[in-house]
Amino acid sequence: MTPIAQLRAAVEAASESVAGADGRARARPTLERPKQAGHGDYATNAAMLLAPVVGAPPRDVAERVGSELQSLLGEAVERVEVAGPGFLNLFLSHAWHTAALAHVLEAGTAYGGGAAAPAQRVNVEFVSANPTGPMHAGHARNAAYGDALARILAFRGHEVTREFYINDHGSQVRKFGESIQARARGAEPPEGGYQADYVRELAQALDGPADRDVMEVADAGLALMLERMRATLQAFGVEIDVWFSERSLHDGADPKVTQAFARLDELGQTYRSDGALWLRTSAHGDDKDRVLERSTGEHTYFASDLGYMLDKRERGFDRLLLVLGADHHGYVNRMRAAFESLGGDPEDLELLIMQFVHLVQRGERSSMSKRRGEFVSLDDLVGEIGVDAARWFLLQRSHDTTVDLDIDLAREQSSENPVFYVQYAHARIASIRAKAGAGRVEAALAEAGAHAGDLDPAERTLVKKLLAFGEEVAEAADRRAPHRIAAYALELAQTYTAFYRDCLVVGAEGEGVESFRLALSVASQRTLARSLDLLGVGAPDSM
Repeated sequence: MTPIAQLRAAVEAASESVAGADGRARARPTLERPKQAGHGDYATNAAMLLAPVVGAPPRDVAERVGSELQSLLGEAVERVEVAGPGFLNLFLSHAWHTAALAHVLEAGTAYGGGAAAPAQRVNVEFVSANPTGPMHAGHARNAAYGDALARILAFRGHEVTREFYINDHGSQVRKFGESIQARARGAEPPEGGYQADYVRELAQALDGPADRDVMEVADAGLALMLERMRATLQAFGVEIDVWFSERSLHDGADPKVTQAFARLDELGQTYRSDGALWLRTSAHGDDKDRVLERSTGEHTYFASDLGYMLDKRERGFDRLLLVLGADHHGYVNRMRAAFESLGGDPEDLELLIMQFVHLVQRGERSSMSKRRGEFVSLDDLVGEIGVDAARWFLLQRSHDTTVDLDIDLAREQSSENPVFYVQYAHARIASIRAKAGAGRVEAALAEAGAHAGDLDPAERTLVKKLLAFGEEVAEAADRRAPHRIAAYALELAQTYTAFYRDCLVVGAEGEGVESFRLALSVASQRTLARSLDLLGVGAPDSM
């Protein structure tokens, strides 16, 4: 049990003792860090929740809960104060902070992870860009987000599969082939085709596209684009476990789309009207029923979605996460309805809608359109600012808010650039460790838990910031919010910088002081490195 979990347990035990056998508060008491240092290390609203239960004023209840806490926590707490209308402020001892650091160090590189309850098999499908063109900065945000979310979920203790859905079926594939062939023949692409320079480059790279069957040209172009996509994602720090072909849903003796139609028919979820096959999505919260098969026998895109959902369900995932672009808001209700139509629990399907990315340089925004060729590719973005800055700036805001990625700021090597600031804090600790020497650092780690002296306020603050990491990981996983890790990493770097300003590390005087501060530095460095890794950002030892 973590030090914070032990404190929560003590607060709950004290509350239950005061409430008596027949009493219980309606809500779980909070345990929070007060915004003002003079209000203690942690504060709880336990007494205010209990007051209606025991029929006494909150401040009187707070005195009773505080007395119970003093008894339960013993030397771990210096004092408990009643504040305001009945809040309890806990002032913890130096010994508690020292023991808390020992807990962090003992956990090693696993600190803050695990504890998923229950652990689930999770499929995270993300990027899934049409392989008819290079990935642009909008895809970069999707890639960074999906990969970071997968990293966080895996660190939390879930079994995660990263998946890319290849849109290699349908009319856009033929249009792609026609565009390449037109360029190979020195002509303009057809109406609605692909105009960008990469199409002309594909026409030159492929073998004889002017004279081949157009679908052969399309397939050859898709294969080359997918090869480049894999390379682009790998360079961006993204490893995909499963590359799933949409075409495979329609091919074979018993394709998945046909299986999905049969399953839906068995469940009474489809009907025929005007020669078309319809799914009763309106019965499951959608605004209208949806066509699966047109009267011509042609399958709709939605038919592919049904076959794909069936395939995922049969692979035994507990939860499906779909990271979708900003133009997919209309998919949410119909996808949930389709999942429920197949017999799934809609709560097991999450559709996470990304918002747009605007690249800002010298105060001006750039727009992106793949077909017109007006876009900044992911490769170009990385070439401009590097993988670390690109991933950080794409992840530092919630996925459901628009991001203005400031290219000029991302290039800066100063404290104004948040990713540089965090990486610099990590590198600074590496320098401190090198100055102390490996042997001295190892000895300090062994001695840190035995430190019996008083701590500097900056030391206590840094310990508490380290203790917050596990809850930040849990919140980031549960809320699908990697930006919380970015915010935490920046706050930890700022807290360590303040500690380093106020507290000499190597050469500090006083029994056990240098050892404690070296150990505190190591714990900070490990936690910074883990935070950066969860974002897919490097943790350099020098800058």
